[in-house]
Amino acid sequence: MAKPSSTTRRSKPFWERGYFQHGYWLGKKRLGTVRLAPKGEWDGVYRWEAGNHAGETATLKDAKQAVEQAVLVGASQLALFE
Repeated sequence: MAKPSSTTRRSKPFWERGYFQHGYWLGKKRLGTVRLAPKGEWDGVYRWEAGNHAGETATLKDAKQAVEQAVLVGASQLALFE
């Protein structure tokens, strides 16, 4: 009998660039997004969403960090009223 491997690989979430949107993915599940307005209408604000959290930031870096933080907090926090 072959001994089962004690280390299992866990996939890490990754960012994927899209047209007017960046997506934060874990496999085939989208965890969050950062959106921009259409080309002629962009107001310089990055809008992000992750689960029940959403917000606006001035830079793409800050928006991506906010999504990553919301996903991390959402995954580690217990549901209180379920």
